Amino acid sequence: MGYHRAGFEVVGVDHCPQPRYPFEFHRADALGFLSEHGAEFDVIHASPPCQAYTGLRNVTLSRFGDAPEHPDLIAATRAALRATDDGTVYVIENVRGSPLYTQIILCGAALGLPHLARHRHFESNVLLFAPPCQHRQNKYTIGVYGSRPDGRRVSYRRHKLCRVANSLEEAQQEMGVDWMTWAEITQAIPPVYTEYIGRQLMEALG
Repeated sequence: MGYHRAGFEVVGVDHCPQPRYPFEFHRADALGFLSEHGAEFDVIHASPPCQAYTGLRNVTLSRFGDAPEHPDLIAATRAALRATDDGTVYVIENVRGSPLYTQIILCGAALGLPHLARHRHFESNVLLFAPPCQHRQNKYTIGVYGSRPDGRRVSYRRHKLCRVANSLEEAQQEMGVDWMTWAEITQAIPPVYTEYIGRQLMEALG
């Protein structure tokens, strides 16, 4: 949605059905689709699975000594993007701790979402800029993750309050998204992030 607001014609690809996806959608293996059709696009945004790098997985490992395995596709994604037409601009997004060549980190509070930290890292083959993080200036932050929106506190008492959203509606408001289920929105990037990047990419493309 953010790239659409920045002026792009958007096409989505995922190996799972996405019935609420608001633009043209192809159910396919993303890397296979990229290999076949990548050169047809001006910009390609890739969000490989992030679960292998999340802090939650590290907590599970420290508590139980084991955690589910998740695919690590960043290197393969980068290689596939670099193998496309030389003129194709790309962006790869993931979480802190992932093996991205991080160029910018975006924070929700810096982009008009005052109670959302949700830091996401971005790598690109064009120069990108980011505003400084601002969420620490607020009294509390709201997280959009976990199995359900139950409002539970997730920070230690000696630190600033952080809690999970109380409801799907609150999560949608905090993320700037009104069409996703809880399972979908916990995996999403706020559209203001990709709109911010998309406007920079439009300038880079001339």
